[in-house]
Amino acid sequence: MKIKKILNNNAAIVVEDNQEKIVIGSGIAFNKGKNDLINRNKIDKLFVMKNDNHAEQLLPQISVEHMALTQEIIQHAEDSLQVKLNPHIFIALADHLSFAIERYENGIFIKNKLLSEIRILYKKEFDIGIWAINYIEDKIGIRMPIDEAAFIALHLHTASVPSGNLQVSLRQTSIINEIIHIIQDYFSIHLEEGGLSYERLITHLRYTLYRTDETMERTMDEEMLIMVRKKFPASYNCAETIAEHLFQQHGLLLSTEEIGYITIHIERLRSRKG
Repeated sequence: MKIKKILNNNAAIVVEDNQEKIVIGSGIAFNKGKNDLINRNKIDKLFVMKNDNHAEQLLPQISVEHMALTQEIIQHAEDSLQVKLNPHIFIALADHLSFAIERYENGIFIKNKLLSEIRILYKKEFDIGIWAINYIEDKIGIRMPIDEAAFIALHLHTASVPSGNLQVSLRQTSIINEIIHIIQDYFSIHLEEGGLSYERLITHLRYTLYRTDETMERTMDEEMLIMVRKKFPASYNCAETIAEHLFQQHGLLLSTEEIGYITIHIERLRSRKG
C-alpha cells in the first residue's frame, strides 16, 4: 500500500491492487512522502475512491479534531444500529460537522424544517444524533441545538440502507412535511407532533412514497374504499388534494387505494387530535 498523495498528517490517498483508496488514521501520513508505505496498524478508516475528487478536495480542510469526532459518532452508530455503515459517510459527515461547528462558533444557527418528520421517521438514528451533539459538547464545549441531531440522523439513515442517497431521503422527508402542511391548512388545525396517530400518519406516508417510487401497489377492497369515501368525505377530499399536489409538484401518482388509506389516517388524526 503506497502513498500516492498526502492530504494531511492524518489522511492520504494510496494505491493498492491498482485501486485508489483513502486511508485515515492519527499521524498516518506524518513525515511520509509519495511512494512511501503506509503502516496498516495506524489505519482507522479506509475506503475505495470511485473516480471522485470530492473527498480529495474536502479532507485537507477538515481538522484532525473534527475527524476524530466523526469517527467516534460513526462507531457509536454502527454499534447501536448493528449495521456497517457505507464508508463514504465518513467524508460526508465529517464535512457536515466541520462546517456546522464553524457556524455555531460564529453564532450562526440553522433551523431544520424537517425536524418533526425526521424525529419520527428515523427514530433510532435521531437518538444517535442526540448522543452525538452531547458527545460534541463534552469533547469541544460547543452545544448544538436539537436541529443538528436531525441533520446527523439523515446522514446516518442514508449510510445504513443499500444504495442510500441523501437527496432521496431529503426529498421524501420534505414531501411528507408538505403533506402535513396541506392537512393543517385544509382543516385549519395544528397537528400535535407527539401523538400516536400523528406518528402513524408520518410512517404511512413514508411507505406510501417508497411504494410510489418503486411502482409498487397496495390494494384495498372496493367496497371498503366506497365506504371510506362516504363515511369520511372531508378527509377523503383532503387526501385527494394531497394526491393532486403530489402529481402536480412531484410527478407522483397515487392510486385510489393509497388515497383511501391516507383518508383513514387523516380521519383518525382529526378525531383523536393527534
